[in-house]
Amino acid sequence: MKSTGIVRKVDELGRIVLPIELRRTLDIEEKDSLEIYMDGPSIVLKKFQPACIFCDGEKDIVAFRGKNVCPRCLREMESLFQK
Repeated sequence: MKSTGIVRKVDELGRIVLPIELRRTLDIEEKDSLEIYMDGPSIVLKKFQPACIFCDGEKDIVAFRGKNVCPRCLREMESLFQK
């Protein structure tokens, strides 16, 4: 892991502020979702990217009945019903 040298305190509500420099570098914008992971004693934040429930693909995801599906899996499902 690479240290940024940035230290932030947790406020009384458990929040921290991500510095603008990091948000710009990582393309994190206001209202973006972040995933929270634990790696031993460390907390890892990752920008959330929705993935297909079938193949875990992350490109061109569409929501279908509340589930994320990629175009390739959608085409495969359509072909099952066309037979």
